[in-house]
Amino acid sequence: MTVGDMLVATVPMARTLNLEFLETTAERAVVRMPDQTDYHNHVGGPHAGAMFTLAESASGAIVIAAFGDQMSRAVPLAVKAEIGYKKLAMGVVTATATLGRPVADVVAELDEGKRPEFPVTIEIQRADGAVTGEMTVVWTLRPNA
Repeated sequence: MTVGDMLVATVPMARTLNLEFLETTAERAVVRMPDQTDYHNHVGGPHAGAMFTLAESASGAIVIAAFGDQMSRAVPLAVKAEIGYKKLAMGVVTATATLGRPVADVVAELDEGKRPEFPVTIEIQRADGAVTGEMTVVWTLRPNA
């Protein structure tokens, strides 16, 4: 099962948008949302909620790719998210997520019995490369009691 398959299997909301997981590694996740009129806003582009879900799904994909081997002892949870809409998004949009801390540092904190937090930054782009949004999601690995 790929990271994308795992994410849509465990997070049904991600499945509703027909997201395409193009790349999922511990360093980067790239997720594309096709142009779908059912998810358009009043100006004909993807709805802000759909773009939020796209970006949050990309962040979840990188978390699974980076920390999938820790899932038996910790649960990944989003702590907070902030998104900024920069330009009008139209058509297909792609979210690229990057991990804000080295995996080894996060795992070391988990090994110490801590509940590590780490940011994931996401850039949303139109097909022409214009950045239409930026998002940061702070995640934690909550140790299993």
